[in-house]
Amino acid sequence: MTKEKAQARREHLQKLRAEQKRKQRRAALLMWGTGGLIIVVLVGVVGFYLVNQARQTSLDAVSSVKYDAGQHVWTTVSYKETPPVGGEHNNYWQQCAIYDKPIHSEHAVHSLEHGAIWITYRPDLPKAQIDQLKEVASSTGQQDYMLMSPFPNLPSPIVVSSWGHQLKLTDPQDPKLGAFIKRYQNGPDTPEPGATCGGADAITTTADQAPLPPAPTGQQQTPMETLSPSPSQQQ
Repeated sequence: MTKEKAQARREHLQKLRAEQKRKQRRAALLMWGTGGLIIVVLVGVVGFYLVNQARQTSLDAVSSVKYDAGQHVWTTVSYKETPPVGGEHNNYWQQCAIYDKPIHSEHAVHSLEHGAIWITYRPDLPKAQIDQLKEVASSTGQQDYMLMSPFPNLPSPIVVSSWGHQLKLTDPQDPKLGAFIKRYQNGPDTPEPGATCGGADAITTTADQAPLPPAPTGQQQTPMETLSPSPSQQQ
């Protein structure tokens, strides 16, 4: 082989090696670029989900007010909020349950004092939405501390309340409803945490079935507020 051919061969091999290296660099850049793009997309999707989830369950719209506890009365009470979220209330509390007719606010507020959540809705709410509310009420949080009943003249189709806190809603499937229940049911603002929302002294009737109980006379006793059994005792 002549010197010129050998030189040409070396140059050709160098060009082949250089071209191969360029292809490898392009492949590496493409691989890292694609991988980086995938990571960026994944981060964006996860970030969007988290932001959207936080927005959907945000409780920024909750209104809060302070009330002193333990104000027991035997008379009808005129409340500032509709439905009420605290203040004076009857000596007897409402049995926590789902009611198809309105209940006395004076009993319901006493249940709120014990840590209950009260889901109220306009009586003309479509049955399908009422059924959806019942599903939420019977599957979210502690059933021993859940009240639900229709309430005339509500400022919103659905209003959920706890002691001192309230949220207006239009959709029974709004994630904010579940978020409210989880945050405020037996929450830190509960005046009498652990007090029962049932028992022998609880009111089980609706407003049309019985009036507010009269003040006791003679040897009649007022209802006894007892602690609710712990989860281990309920099992």
